Amino acid sequence: MAWDESWEEIFQQKEWGKYPPEYVVRFVARNWYRAPDRKVVHLLDLGCGPGACTWYMAREGFSVSSIDGSSTAIKRLAERLESEGLSAECRLGDFTRTLPWPDNSFDGAIDNASIYANVFEDWRRALKEIKRVLKFGGKLFSACFSTNTTPFNNRAFSNFVTESEVRSLYSEFFEITVDRHFVAYGEVKTDLFLVTAVNSRRDLHHEPLR
Repeated sequence: MAWDESWEEIFQQKEWGKYPPEYVVRFVARNWYRAPDRKVVHLLDLGCGPGACTWYMAREGFSVSSIDGSSTAIKRLAERLESEGLSAECRLGDFTRTLPWPDNSFDGAIDNASIYANVFEDWRRALKEIKRVLKFGGKLFSACFSTNTTPFNNRAFSNFVTESEVRSLYSEFFEITVDRHFVAYGEVKTDLFLVTAVNSRRDLHHEPLR
């Protein structure tokens, strides 16, 4: 299953959130706010859409790259960054295929409910690529919807998952933690798994002693 063209139509027809969710801010702050020089911290925004997370991380002084399959979303992100004097590398592409960056490029990666919109085969392929471009010890934050979530009223594919499926999908990472984020508005429920996945420890990649 390739990138779902329905998202291009969705981004053309409606405005998207302008600001990142609190859980993304907490993840970035907890891991990199104390960096002596934020510009040397390279963060990746996967399935960035119009770029709320990209905008936030660039505004906080980090080096940011982002990718999305929607040309409309990438155009809106580029325009917003330019209007505010911010910069980020914005790529048009399918993040479930080969990512356009070399190995060990990023200190962290953000998936703010993007990878979930894929079948498991593409989900696993995307995670494999994320592991490749993350540095040793780099961290992925991934938000995905649980099966307790009220179905969405749009045409795009959604893959709601159980906790056991989440743990299986991310099992190739060295260490994972899974938290929950639940919001209800009347009968509409949003139940998210918040996954923090750590890439392999650096010491696991040392050359063996001879």
